[in-house]
This record gives sequence, C-alpha cells and structure tokens, in this order.
Amino acid sequence: MTWQTCTSGGSCTTNQGSVVMNANWRWVHQVGSTTNCYTGNTWDTSICSTDATCATECAVDGADYESTYEVTTSGSQLRLNFVTENSNGANVGSRLYMLADNTHYEMFKLLNQEFTFDVDVSNLPCGLNGALYFVTMDEDGGVSKYANNKAGAQYGFIQGQANVEGWTPSSNNKNTGLGNHGSCCAELDIWESNSISQALTPHPCDTATETMCTGDACGGTYSSDRYAGTCDPDGCDFNPYRMGNTTFYGPGKTINTNSPFTVVTQFITDDGTDTGTLSEIRRYYVQNGVTYAQPNSDISGITGNAINADYCTAENTVFDGPGTFAKHGGLSAMSEAMSTGMVLVMSLWDDYYADMLWLDSTYPTNASSSTPGAVRGSCSTDSGVPATIESASPNSYVIYSNIKVGPIGSTFSGGSSSGSSGSTSTSTKTSTTSTKTTTTATSTSTAVAQHYGQCGGQGWTGPTTCASPYTCTVQNAYYSQCL
Repeated sequence: MTWQTCTSGGSCTTNQGSVVMNANWRWVHQVGSTTNCYTGNTWDTSICSTDATCATECAVDGADYESTYEVTTSGSQLRLNFVTENSNGANVGSRLYMLADNTHYEMFKLLNQEFTFDVDVSNLPCGLNGALYFVTMDEDGGVSKYANNKAGAQYGFIQGQANVEGWTPSSNNKNTGLGNHGSCCAELDIWESNSISQALTPHPCDTATETMCTGDACGGTYSSDRYAGTCDPDGCDFNPYRMGNTTFYGPGKTINTNSPFTVVTQFITDDGTDTGTLSEIRRYYVQNGVTYAQPNSDISGITGNAINADYCTAENTVFDGPGTFAKHGGLSAMSEAMSTGMVLVMSLWDDYYADMLWLDSTYPTNASSSTPGAVRGSCSTDSGVPATIESASPNSYVIYSNIKVGPIGSTFSGGSSSGSSGSTSTSTKTSTTSTKTTTTATSTSTAVAQHYGQCGGQGWTGPTTCASPYTCTVQNAYYSQCL
C-alpha cells in the first residue's frame, strides 16, 4: 500500500510500502512437514518442548491474505474484515505492520511532526476496535540480535522464541492462550475506535526499546498485578465521550461516523525541533471540508483538549487516582521511544477479557454513571461479547487510507473550521493562514509565550504575545509559534 511524506511547503511524495501479518495469525508447523506445531489453542509439546526448541523446530508460514484473512489493499487503502470463513475454519480479526522492504519495518519518527489518515468506521459496532497505533520494535524484527530468529520482520516470534513454557489455553477463546513471556514496549495508540467511541492514548515504558518480560512481572491485563510491569497499562487517554462530550463523535453526531473522515495528530516538542522533547499531543478531525479541533474536556478538574503533562496529571487524579503514567516517565519517556523510531500497526479485534467496554460503554460495569471517567460511550454493558459479535456482525470491517506524515500543518488542508465545541463557523483558508470570524476563543492571559512556545491558533486560549525578540508566526490555522 502507498503512503505519503510531506514537506513544510505542503508538497507530498508517495512511498510504496507494504503490510505484513502478525505471527499469531499464521500457520505454525514442523520444519519439513505439514504437522501442526500449534492446533486450536494448544502447542504440540512433542515438537515444542521449550521456547527455544520450538523456535528452531517449527516454521511460520506465509498466507493468502485475501482468502484467509480478508485483508486487502488498493492504492493507499487497507481494508480489514472481521470474520473470514476459509478452508481451515474461521479467522477472526487481524493485526498488520508496515514494512519498508521485505526484511525491515518502516520506522516512523514523529517528534515535531503530524500524522494524518482517513478512516471508515461506519461498520464497526459496539465491542469492536479498529486500532491504528505505533510500537517500539527492532527494525529488522530482531534477526541481528537473536540467534533463533530466522524470520525477522516478516514472521518473527518474541526475541526469536516461541511462548510454549507455562502455556495455558484460553478458557473462552478457541484460538488463543497465555504463555510465560510477553513483550514490553512503548505504545502510542493514535486511534482505538468503533462507530460509537474513540480514544487517543500514549503508553510510556521505563525503557525506549522492546524488552521481553516473564509472568506477572509483565503487568497489564492478564497479570495478577496490572501495574507490576515496566510500562503504563492505562496510559493517558483522551476519549471525547469520557471527557463529557457526548454529542461530538458517533452516528449522526458532529463527527458523523456513518461517513469516512480524516484524523490529524500533532506531536509538539518543547523547542519546536525534531530533536526536542514531546510536550503535547494535539488532535484535529476533517470531515466534508470542515476541520474540528478536539473538544475541550467537560469534566470538573480536567481542562483543555490536548494531552500534556498537566492534562495527564489531572486525568489520573480525577479518574484513576495516582496512576502510573508519570511513574513510567510520562511524555518524556514517550518522547525517548519516539526518537528511536516506531512501527505502524493497523488492526481489527474483539476483546475476550473486557468486551471492549473500556472503550465504548460504562467500565467498570458496576460503576455509577456519575463516577467521573466511568462512562466511555453509549454501548450497553451487556454488549461486546465476542461470541455474539462474531455471530451477529461477521461482515464488520474498517478501512484505513491516505496515510501522510510531515511537519506540523503539512499533511492536511482544513477547508472551513469549527470551534472546539463542534459548532461550525465561517472561515477563509489560504495556503498558510486562516481568518476565523465567530468562535475562536480570545485569551485574557497576560502571560508571555517563550521561544518555540505556542502563541495562537484555532481554540488557543493561552498567551498570544511572544517574549522578546521572538515573533508569533503562523504555521497554519491551528498553530502559531514564537520564532
């Protein structure tokens, strides 16, 4: 599939990329034969007695993506279908990584950049998650690091090992289970979504690169202590519905999920350079020629519409107690991971652990609707059961397309703009500037923005004057900077 790299002048160059299926979805068989190493949700221990032995005795095969997984590409478009009946039974969901070539992942460095894509979630009901995100992984898939890893970026296991030792088949999923090993890596969830709800969530880790973990020390969903690992499992999320904006996103709402739209995410650094430290993550949406800023939080104690240190502290305090975002380095740790380059992942999945209620319903399910942060979407707490979705909505799908990356303001043309409340206003956009006539907030602050600080833009309520000798310079309609 194709994607584009843009320049500050607005011109974009098309790149020819490709995507590769995660090894968990592939046929694993004995080397030199067609004997399965893994059938259903169980390993054949006569072949796979240890993690290392399994990695040398078994091979991970290629596949026909369309007939096996119903994964298709066309130009810049990637379509992932939910349930696919094939000669081996039924495949459910998929997870794909972008490759630069057959042996290397495409490594995206997003500091002081923006990342833009189009998405169609109109056929994703409650309980499904069409996710687009970035993770830290070895560029070559670990071939140069791990002797047992002969497959690398196209097919590889975790650090060249299988996950046989300590394996427990899932009690409610005929295809999966849990082993002793996990992979801890920073994850930048640009987009977790269905037609009802969506969230933007950075998850920092103590280390910038991927590490293998063992047992409960992995933390996360399936550990006895969710917070025992070296990464933040909850992250610092911005879900407009969870932030009290219940009319912004969904079928027939401001961002109407019955139709495709564009998602723009900007990664602002403290000094306005590609080598600076991540200080803020901003979000815009474009639909039918209208640009919408992320709506401001409507939750008492949480302000603003961007992810920054103050927002994350407030969100953890109001929703989750202390949280572990800051403990694991917060945006600084996320910045370190981003500086190494991250791999783009696109997926479609259902949730056998929590029925995706954490994304689109009330969660925990016994929480009062008046509990801050508990209501994340309008789906019923009885929704999202995988067996039900797989039976009732097998033809669900998500489409990602028109992926672009470049300097702030280079990857999209906003057309007319709207206020952060979602109400449309009139505006005029030229190649670099925009005139807003009705809903732009006016700052009453007497503060002065410092060098590289923001000093204006749609919805900006902070300082509009720069410290001497710097000048407030318009980068685009949504961001002006002291330069």
